[in-house]
Amino acid sequence: MPIEPQLRGQTVVVIGGSAGIGLETARRAREEGADVILAGRDPGRLEQAAATVGAAGTAAFDANDSAAVEAFFGGLEGPIDHVMVTAGGPYYAPLAEMDFDEGRRGLQQHPMLMVGVARYGAPKVRPGGTLVFMGGTGGRSPSKGVGLVSAMTAALPALTASLALEVAPVRVNLIAAGFVDTPLSASLLGEGLQARRDEIAATIPIGRVVGPEDVAALAVHLMINTALTGATFDIDGGQGLI
Repeated sequence: MPIEPQLRGQTVVVIGGSAGIGLETARRAREEGADVILAGRDPGRLEQAAATVGAAGTAAFDANDSAAVEAFFGGLEGPIDHVMVTAGGPYYAPLAEMDFDEGRRGLQQHPMLMVGVARYGAPKVRPGGTLVFMGGTGGRSPSKGVGLVSAMTAALPALTASLALEVAPVRVNLIAAGFVDTPLSASLLGEGLQARRDEIAATIPIGRVVGPEDVAALAVHLMINTALTGATFDIDGGQGLI
């Protein structure tokens, strides 16, 4: 028998929805019957993404600007059901080359973005809906150049659990991804991208690179399964096992 779309009649907001994981999450949510609103910095890219997935609307703003986040959620008409946040990226630098101002921003931006979305977005979310945030697993293994990323990797699950208690019955969950083959990965690795793809595919248990569609499937599952909150969900193809 055909399976009923499980997000039919619901509204999903994707912050960072113009490419990569955010865009794939919007596409997957649409397949499950949801209306989607895409947010990001670049109006042109947002419009292209919106046309691709048939989004109900777009909003261009800097997600690291708390006032802009507040204005965005305050301007939404009616309640929403889920918020997916993929905006932001890690700051990698060895100690001797670290730009301290960039380092401070790197430490502040991700957790404060989560706090801002929880504060201003959760009141708009229907009970049982969820805020889904993106984190990572790469900083769990100490190495040169990942010190600040390691700090964020450790901090975000604890923040997720605390926010889940503060905004209940709205749910809060964190996706901790390993290497994902996205435009962000391409920008970070440059000419080393293909070598990294080949290395990961040859060594991790699933035998292939994790793609945006894999993370999107997990994000939509977290929206659908109303028993999940306050937790961190790894998706790395088994990379952490080795």
